Parts: sequence; structure tokens; C-alpha cells
Amino acid sequence: MERPQTHSKVIGYLLWIFGFTGAHRFYFGQPISGAIWFFTLGLLGIGWLIDLFLIPSMERDAARKFATGRIDYSVAWLLQTFLGMFGIHRFYMGKIWTGLLWMVTGGLFLIGYLYDYCTLNGQIDEENSRG
Repeated sequence: MERPQTHSKVIGYLLWIFGFTGAHRFYFGQPISGAIWFFTLGLLGIGWLIDLFLIPSMERDAARKFATGRIDYSVAWLLQTFLGMFGIHRFYMGKIWTGLLWMVTGGLFLIGYLYDYCTLNGQIDEENSRG
């Protein structure tokens, strides 16, 4: 029996457009390769192009790895990617105090924003596993 999808192929491909930053790899729960893509511009563009074909398997792997629940991964990731320095994704997850902190400090001076990029899937998985 296959688990319900936690991540969307459509969002994965949308983030793939910015794939030289590793955004799609972070989204699918691969922070190490996401960081490598970020620092090498998608392995000089070659890895970025190959990922065009790997996104469906990344989606399946994410479904096996992460729990579904009240927090939607795609919504949280879109909020993180485009409004993360304002803490909007943290408000969405119910983390009001850190959301306020992110809002007044610009994502805790962007360090918190980068931290969330590496750990957001785990944070959501933990919240969703609680019920």
C-alpha cells in the first residue's frame, strides 16, 4: 500500500525552475544535495537538467519519508520560499512566537531563514506526527 503524497510534483517542478539554488531538493527533503546544488549552481547546470527527470522519484521518496497531517508541505514550502524572512510559514505551522521573531528580525537576520530551508520538512513531519 502506497502512502498518501506529501509533496507535489507541480511544486517540485516550479521550484526546479530555480533548481540551480537547490530549492527543489530542499523541498523533497534532501538538504545535503540541496546545499551542494546551491553552492555549485546545480552542479554547473548539469545536475539541474538531470533533476528534470528525477523529480517523480523524489516525490515518491518524500511520500515514504514524511507523514501527512494538518500541515501541508507544499503550502509551507511556498510560504517559506517566498515569504520566509517574514516568518509567514511559521505562523502557518502554529509557531506564533518564532513567527513574530522572524517577522521583526528578517528571518532572524536570514540565518533562521536558511535554517528553515534545511529543516522545514522535519519540522512539518514532527508537527504532523503529533496529530
